[in-house]
Amino acid sequence: MSRRAILSLVALAASSLAAAGPAFAAETASFPAADGLVVSADLYLAHPETAPFVILFHQAGYSRGEYLEIAPRLNALGFNAMAVDQRSGSGVKGLPNQTAARAAAAGKPGGYLDALPDMAAAIAYARAGLARGKLILWGSSYSASLVIKIAGEDPASCDALLAFSPGEYFGKSGFIAASAAGVRVPAFLTSSRFELGSWAPILEAMPSPGKVGFVPKVSGMHGSCALWSSTRGNEEYWAAVEAFLAGLK
Repeated sequence: MSRRAILSLVALAASSLAAAGPAFAAETASFPAADGLVVSADLYLAHPETAPFVILFHQAGYSRGEYLEIAPRLNALGFNAMAVDQRSGSGVKGLPNQTAARAAAAGKPGGYLDALPDMAAAIAYARAGLARGKLILWGSSYSASLVIKIAGEDPASCDALLAFSPGEYFGKSGFIAASAAGVRVPAFLTSSRFELGSWAPILEAMPSPGKVGFVPKVSGMHGSCALWSSTRGNEEYWAAVEAFLAGLK
């Protein structure tokens, strides 16, 4: 199927599925990480390549399935998106993590930091032919911390970031906060109401003038699943996310 045909189908589907929320992806792509491991990702391409592009990374134990209902809503807001399977994960919402399965079969470790080559490969893949406009990194739990690390250490890696429940998950005090000191792009950080202490020092370390720290009034949820329709108070999160994204367009 041609890319133009895919765009037409996705644009039609995204407008209806964003509200309804069933699983949908235009196609599943694959690309190699630096060590040769093949990484899988679902592409949600509803707009021309010049539209802002969001790369979606999942939380621990999950897969690209974390974004089955989030990505179509991003399409409806005017963004293209790609949901990535990192090698540190398993599965969620009926979608097994294909990258993690390949890593296990090849005897490769699947720790949090081991996912960095997969994330770097996803950024390179998007830059190579999918994203001609602004590139936005979006992480959940451990990957939320890693998008901050990436953006802080490579200012050219992205134009903005969203981090859902970031924290110092790597056994080193101040590990992510040290990288956050290099973040100068707009950044949106949030979590459940009771996780603020995990990421407040990270947000404080960022010199970015466009940074936002959002704490919900409801109890909330850990990671990007705070936006799932099944999560109480999800629309409170969505309102904050949409306001932030509107500022990027």
